[in-house]
Amino acid sequence: MKAALCHAFGPVEQLRIEDIPEPIPGPGELLIAVHAAGVNFPDGLMIRGEYQVKPPTPFTPGSEIAGTVAAIGPNVDGFAPGDRVVALCGMGGFAERAIAQADRAIKLPPAMPFDEAAGFLLAHGTSLHALADKARLRAGETLLVLGAAGGVGLAAVELGAAMDATVIAACSSPEKCALARQHGAADTIDYSQTDLKAELKRRYPAGIDVAYDPVGGPFTEAAVRALAWGGRLLVVGFAAGDIPKLPLNLLLLKEAQAIGVFWGAFTSREPDHHRRNVELLFRWFAEGKLKPHVGARFPLTQTADAILHVMERKAQGKVVVEP
Repeated sequence: MKAALCHAFGPVEQLRIEDIPEPIPGPGELLIAVHAAGVNFPDGLMIRGEYQVKPPTPFTPGSEIAGTVAAIGPNVDGFAPGDRVVALCGMGGFAERAIAQADRAIKLPPAMPFDEAAGFLLAHGTSLHALADKARLRAGETLLVLGAAGGVGLAAVELGAAMDATVIAACSSPEKCALARQHGAADTIDYSQTDLKAELKRRYPAGIDVAYDPVGGPFTEAAVRALAWGGRLLVVGFAAGDIPKLPLNLLLLKEAQAIGVFWGAFTSREPDHHRRNVELLFRWFAEGKLKPHVGARFPLTQTADAILHVMERKAQGKVVVEP
């Protein structure tokens, strides 16, 4: 079978498509024929050796897949060949077939296509965990989403709207602002054209309740300065490349909170809670409250291009690789 291989840490462009033996599922594992694999920012960091997990080389990146069960390992119940599933595989997703633990796989709703499913779990799972579990976002509160047209950002916009918050989407272009409005944003700020700090102060003098930040860099402090009394900053990631250093007096003066969001660890530490979250997400999808947006699709041969599309912050919604 064909798979994208990283032979040494370095530029994403070094990724190569090669023929490798088809994996065999072990105890508790599924072999999944991959129809689509979600592309995420950590994929590029892992290839460059900049992620907290540094796998032995060679390895195949890709942690989020949707497809059909091709084979079942020993001691697996509840799945059969041909089942449509979405799974978190950790690595190995950018391939024609991939292994996933059966307890990390979930059967797909009949109406959910593979490309939407491949980008659904991580983006919407992260955002629901952040907004509901960590920030405890309430109906009527204001929610600022930075990087609001990216994968997790757009999911946060959708979920904030579904939770009856007033969503303010901060984006880097007029096109991205328009996309955020289509997915539930009540207001948008194009921070490529205006100063985010000044614009938030002008439009929301009373402050905002929750700031969802997958971007980092210079935008984090502007978001913190815009928090209302008792506001919450959700630290989701650092797509801008720089990990910001905050003056902590900004939190003290408003009794605000900075809350870390590590969804991957949460799914392992609290699997039952994670599964309940996924059930809620699938229910909201079936009810039409969530409409995952796949902004770009790439064939397996262009996996490196797909990852760079995300790393260079060109993505609008989710990006998927389709073997």
